[in-house]
Amino acid sequence: MNSIFYRIFLLIFAFFSQAFFAQNYPDGMSDGDLNIDGKNVPVKIFATTSPQEFVDFSAKPQSSNVLVILNELVNEYAQTNVFENYKARGFQVLNKDFQPVTESLNPQKDYKYLYRPTGAENVITPNKNVSLNTEFKIWDPSKGIKLGPITLHFYSLMFILAFGLGYVIMSYIFRIDNVNQKYLEPLFTWTLVGTILGARLGHVIFYQPELFKQDFWSVFLPIQTKPEFKFTGFSGLASHGATIALIFTTLYYAYKIIRKNPFWVYDRIGIVVALGGAFVRLGNFFNSEIIGKTVNPSSPFAILFPQMSNEYGVTVPRYPSQLFEAVGYVLLFILLWVLYRYTNKKYQQGWLFGLFFVILWSIRFFVEFLKEPQGDEFISFAGLNTGQVLSIPFIIIGAVVMLYSKKFKITEAENEKPD
Repeated sequence: MNSIFYRIFLLIFAFFSQAFFAQNYPDGMSDGDLNIDGKNVPVKIFATTSPQEFVDFSAKPQSSNVLVILNELVNEYAQTNVFENYKARGFQVLNKDFQPVTESLNPQKDYKYLYRPTGAENVITPNKNVSLNTEFKIWDPSKGIKLGPITLHFYSLMFILAFGLGYVIMSYIFRIDNVNQKYLEPLFTWTLVGTILGARLGHVIFYQPELFKQDFWSVFLPIQTKPEFKFTGFSGLASHGATIALIFTTLYYAYKIIRKNPFWVYDRIGIVVALGGAFVRLGNFFNSEIIGKTVNPSSPFAILFPQMSNEYGVTVPRYPSQLFEAVGYVLLFILLWVLYRYTNKKYQQGWLFGLFFVILWSIRFFVEFLKEPQGDEFISFAGLNTGQVLSIPFIIIGAVVMLYSKKFKITEAENEKPD
């Protein structure tokens, strides 16, 4: 229990301290130890998703033992001669079990590490027991489940789980409120369209507006056309854009389809959106994206993301900001569900929705202190980043809706009136 309170204290301290300073890693590497048959060998750990940085690193002079953690992107773009250059400079090529690769080098192989010892006594020979020890955790998962030539990406699976569970929960809510199930499918359809289209447009408008000129079709389709055609899936999604789109699609659904007060719908959809947001952040965690700022390696929150984009900076221990948001959204879901099921607040149309807005965007606002910037910051004000500036209006709107929700009270009989 003391450990939990200690972590909560550290997290609160981190929110405020990160506004003024962050952990510095001047050489762009972190520290660890290789345990080689019981002997601890200190190593400097390097990782990057930039092929050019990977190529250049082999030529940099190093006075310490160095361990390079490889990833899919580097293995995909690296040529055989790149690995040969590393070998020529004293690096050993290792597999995921830290065993030396003895066969001819093949860049398409799933090599996991490159290791350069400073002395012959630290060379790794076959069949030695080797493990990597660090103060921080290393998050280096597979990005999906491979089924032959097809890979089911965890990020996509998290989206499917979010919408699947959302459908089940909303179906249960409709039964509680005695609403005909025929209204469920159009709600699901409009929510799906609004979420994907709004999130994508929101990301491009607020974080990557140059994409409208550089690669217009990639804004609306899961493809890349420049510099070459490539299927990318829908990447680059912004929750602020999804929220704005959902407000309008739900208005249409409320007035034209189910014919109820829009706040009645918002109150209920907010419950499932809170849980869905947690799954989306878990997907971000699997993708090593939306990562946090650098943190002291001894922090209980410190995680190294070897697969993180080099756009975030050097690959060193960072805050798992995705998990902070995910936990916050799960707690928000639980709170909203309890209030919906066991209080009369669901009859005060708009109150649950307002509370949802206030808490969700407050979570986003504070976690942003621990996040690295997402692309080019299109909006900044008084030291706040784009995500924080965009969250403030939603928090205010939520508070106003809660205040005025008293005007939209309904009775239990009116709420449960059959279709």
